[in-house]
Amino acid sequence: MTNQIPILYEDNHLLLVHKPPNIPVQEDSSGDRDVLTILKDYIREKYNKPGEVFLGLVHRIDRPAQGVMVFARTSKAASRLSDQFRRRTVDKIYRAVVFGETPPAGTLTDFLYKDRDKNQVEVVKENHPEAKSASLSYKTLATKDGLSLVEIELETGRSHQIRVQFANSGHPLWGDYRYGTSPQPQNRNLALLSFLLRFDHPTKKERMEFSVGMPEKEPWVGFL
Repeated sequence: MTNQIPILYEDNHLLLVHKPPNIPVQEDSSGDRDVLTILKDYIREKYNKPGEVFLGLVHRIDRPAQGVMVFARTSKAASRLSDQFRRRTVDKIYRAVVFGETPPAGTLTDFLYKDRDKNQVEVVKENHPEAKSASLSYKTLATKDGLSLVEIELETGRSHQIRVQFANSGHPLWGDYRYGTSPQPQNRNLALLSFLLRFDHPTKKERMEFSVGMPEKEPWVGFL
């Protein structure tokens, strides 16, 4: 384990971690310390590597979210993992707590536009010149006290996709101060977990699966 980021798995080609909430995946305008830099420092110190450390960023999750992420320790692994994400052969499953009682299962399909200057995403019409299709499926695992725990499988990987699509459907995520339309709890983490990743090892060709549990310290866990 690094000082801040739990290591789930490590070999010559891969580094799997549990990204904590509210840490950017890579350097951004905030200047806050980011996951990529922290992990490069970890590798540099652990293996006594001089100079620049290679660590390939092959996917992202939102800064306020947490959960499983995979990084590539070699350029070969980075290329092969990126290809899997591009071909959508990686299974990405999330869990989230949302406001309201959701149906037992469902699919959300929308067109999204991202205003990069504001880092804001919105649902738009299909004929919008910069619209990108976004689709996900979900099932409801539990409901209680006006909240639902949903398990989500992404079919596309758009920026802020889960948060925007559920907010648009009338079920904003608990703790989502950017897209939430219901009264939000103060100073609480976003209830969005990258629960499971399933992919092929870049050199062994074995199917690998990594998952993490819902963090018990989060107050929304007690609602469900």
